[in-house]
Amino acid sequence: MILENALEKCNLCPHKCNVNRINGEIGRCKAGKNVKIALANLHFYEEPSISGENGSGTVFFTGCNLSCKFCQNYKISQEQLGKEIEIEELANEFLRLQNLNANNINLVTGVMYIPQIIEAIKIAKKNGLNIPIVYNSSGYENAEAIKLLDGYIDVYLPDLKYYDNELGFRLSGIKEYFENATSAIEEMYKQVGNPKFDENGLIKKGVIIRHLVLPNHLENSKKVFSWIKEKFDKNVLVSVMAQYFPSNKANLENDINRKLNQEEYDEIENYIFDLDIDGYMQDLEENEEKYVPDFDGKNR
Repeated sequence: MILENALEKCNLCPHKCNVNRINGEIGRCKAGKNVKIALANLHFYEEPSISGENGSGTVFFTGCNLSCKFCQNYKISQEQLGKEIEIEELANEFLRLQNLNANNINLVTGVMYIPQIIEAIKIAKKNGLNIPIVYNSSGYENAEAIKLLDGYIDVYLPDLKYYDNELGFRLSGIKEYFENATSAIEEMYKQVGNPKFDENGLIKKGVIIRHLVLPNHLENSKKVFSWIKEKFDKNVLVSVMAQYFPSNKANLENDINRKLNQEEYDEIENYIFDLDIDGYMQDLEENEEKYVPDFDGKNR
């Protein structure tokens, strides 16, 4: 019933397109009635408490409700690379990943498939799924839709990309990003609470907020981190990401047409240290492209 009601007048994300996906209408994210995935495999480049040694059982969903000019996964988010599968097949993918000894099931950009994901989790749990479920999100969420996930998600892994809404509109084509993302994150925290880990240091419950630092926009990053500190103190983890490189249409924007430099990242690192918040800080490297999965491969 949740599936039919949600998709007949789709308001799962802040765009509130009101399209009837059951009848084939398509909204901003380009998702239809059926789930579409681009890749389902072990992924080793998440945060240490998620990937661990065995890897995270990651399902990359096709489509996105953002249009980021710098998207590193644009082949699936904007070019719609992937294949449609039934809900039962999605449940079987969860079980297959568990059988590969994945630490968790990691749902990447699944906002447009929340009803189908819920049904797949129900089926998979009836058939033995018992590892944590991670909801890995761009942050542009409808808090009311996140409420549907209460009891199904163990770890929330949202982005908090923008404090500056004008920047969010220019680079990602979305309005009121900060208000929507922070409202959704507050709901996520309400559901799962403070981080909890097992004896191996793997996260079992909690919220990890990711932020990708953009070149020339350090003030945006600082305001994001300050909000997290003020709202949650050390009750969530922060993941500071340095893996930015110009991808997709980023070379057309003068302010983001290069990688971060060491001086910029040192400034952010010092700011994080002064704020005294817990989490992870990615090293600045030469080959950030290695973190992008091979969506053209055969492991789907």
